[in-house]
Amino acid sequence: MMKHLHDPLWRAWATLLGLGVVTTLAAALGGHLPAPVLGAVLLAVAWTKARIILARYLGLVQAPAWQRGFDAVLGAFLLLLYGIYLIPVL
Repeated sequence: MMKHLHDPLWRAWATLLGLGVVTTLAAALGGHLPAPVLGAVLLAVAWTKARIILARYLGLVQAPAWQRGFDAVLGAFLLLLYGIYLIPVL
């Protein structure tokens, strides 16, 4: 079991599992958090999960330039989504 702790795919899987728990907790506490905070938390978790999947499962960790490009595009897209999400709140 301990040898799995050094395997990047197992660590990625465990991190994704933990982030799923964070998403569930944020959704459960959604009524207690301001809408902009909840939206930011959920999008930040989604961005982190997408980065892990792209880096570890699709192998972009071996192509840092491509990974930076995907990170930038994904980050810009999620910022756009957050801006659209905030329109009704403002």
